[in-house]
Amino acid sequence: MPKHDKLLEIRNLQKHFPIRKGLRRREVGVVKAVDGVDLSIAKGQVLGLVGESGCGKTTTGRCILRAIEPTAGEICFHMNGEYVDVAKLGSQKLRDLRKHMQMIFQDPYSSLNPRLTVKDIIGEPLVVNGVAKGKVLEDRVVELMKKVGLRPEYLRRYPHAFSGGQRQRIGIARALALNPSLIVCDESVSALDVSIQAQILNLLKDLQSEFGLTYLFIAHDLSVVQHISDYVAVMYVGKIVEVAETDALFESPGHPYTEALLSAVPLPDPRAKLERILLSGETADPADPPKGCYFHPRCSYRRSVCAMETPRLRNVAALGQKEHLVACHYAQDLALKGIEIDTA
Repeated sequence: MPKHDKLLEIRNLQKHFPIRKGLRRREVGVVKAVDGVDLSIAKGQVLGLVGESGCGKTTTGRCILRAIEPTAGEICFHMNGEYVDVAKLGSQKLRDLRKHMQMIFQDPYSSLNPRLTVKDIIGEPLVVNGVAKGKVLEDRVVELMKKVGLRPEYLRRYPHAFSGGQRQRIGIARALALNPSLIVCDESVSALDVSIQAQILNLLKDLQSEFGLTYLFIAHDLSVVQHISDYVAVMYVGKIVEVAETDALFESPGHPYTEALLSAVPLPDPRAKLERILLSGETADPADPPKGCYFHPRCSYRRSVCAMETPRLRNVAALGQKEHLVACHYAQDLALKGIEIDTA
């Protein structure tokens, strides 16, 4: 992918949380929540980031936004015609960055201030950044409400008067207020009913087409990711283990962990037999990960080298095919099961 097509490129991103014990709170170790992540997202693309709970997905998203400080690594973002390293921005530049990056949170109930009206919630980014006030502010809020499917009459209502789906629409309108180029969607539909999930996903796709948005879509539900993503990155214990186009990853996974995740995706055909892969053992401890491949204690395809050498993310796509990155020593030797994609 040419560099000028990349809106965001992450290199060796790390986030370690200290473990402290004793009266003096001495540091006795670290939790490697994000452990050397490399990712890139092209302009106008949707990258789905999936994995088990606790694998580091949300921490990665928050590091990208500098909501939490990364321990190490580069976060190169295309802003105002140049690439900047988000990890090294000072306070003023970081303030400017907020106009270009926004987040839609997981919980539509706790992410909205119950003491503010819809007008105040959606308009807050505009006020804080000095973009609009007075009648201009109110007109902009009404415009955003219409974009996300909310009636202007709701302008002075409080969050408690809305359903979960409506609250998430308010959160989406707030994220759109400053016309960002990148939006991090952190499990943005997981707290909603299935029918409402579909509505919100379709809304996000429509907004992407209208405003040319780029999404980092964090989720644990692969069927949701399949619906909205152009590419999918699979994360396990702080590391990216596979990145590929959505159809390619679902039909021909390259990593045993991806194969296990796909086996848990419910199939729409009730006659289809679902062969669930049950992984043995427990998820690796990010405070004390195993040597070699972090997944090898649970992998049924493991060999001796897996316990000694850490596999690098490498391209295993056939000549002429699009890039398919897998962190597995034997990715090109394994014939893993995927699921059929219905393109009708």
